[in-house]
Amino acid sequence: MDFLKKHYEKIILGVVLIGLAVAVAVLPFFISSEKEKLKDMQSQVLHPKVKPLTNLDITVSEQALKRLASPAVIDLGPPNRLFNPMPWQKAADGHLIPRESVGPNRIVVTNITPLYLILTLDSVQMSDSGPKYVIGIEKQAAPSASHRNKRQSLCSTNPPTKNDTFTMLEVKGKPDDPSQIVVQLNDTGEKAVITKEQPFRRVDGYMADLHYDLEKKVWTHRRANTPPPLSFNGEEYNIVAINQNEVVLSAKVNGKKWAIKANPTAAP
Repeated sequence: MDFLKKHYEKIILGVVLIGLAVAVAVLPFFISSEKEKLKDMQSQVLHPKVKPLTNLDITVSEQALKRLASPAVIDLGPPNRLFNPMPWQKAADGHLIPRESVGPNRIVVTNITPLYLILTLDSVQMSDSGPKYVIGIEKQAAPSASHRNKRQSLCSTNPPTKNDTFTMLEVKGKPDDPSQIVVQLNDTGEKAVITKEQPFRRVDGYMADLHYDLEKKVWTHRRANTPPPLSFNGEEYNIVAINQNEVVLSAKVNGKKWAIKANPTAAP
């Protein structure tokens, strides 16, 4: 114990020196190990191990290409009207309707009736100067209502009678009981044959029945170019033509025309 007490400092110093000697001896090995680690880290960075590529899933891309092969048709006009909004207005009962669904486009022609020129052999009157033939004249398409009613004309062939409708040409059969009366029409020059059983009939025009359901308006027996105009949707329209299939309307304010086909099944 005395030895340790007298020499403990030397002993401690010796142990420290031995430890330092061991550390100095081990240091080259530690340095070499660290160098190897740094080389490995450098190699991993500069020459990384690349995994082989797997088969790519391009299903989504292929589906997108297929959709592009069939371009989508985008309709921005009627009835979508994304960039051209459609105006609306109130109907007579207050509900809103598209502006394009009002006006002449909603007029319905429910009936078209032909108007005839009718010539009839009404009777034969015998006189000293010869037979007189009473021929009835009915002009259903006449512009004036007073001229549409049937009137009679006393006609003969000696001399040939000429009136505002026809000229007598020939009487066939017995003078007092003719089988045919042949006349020539003044407006077309065509020949018309009249018998007691079969009058002469020619279509000279048409009249129409119309209605506008949005305002519950109905017009009957309307003729072309005959006042008053049709008044609906805040405007006035004239009937400028009627044929066996359609009625032509013309806006009074600007002359724009609409041809409306007859639709008898839409009668109110």
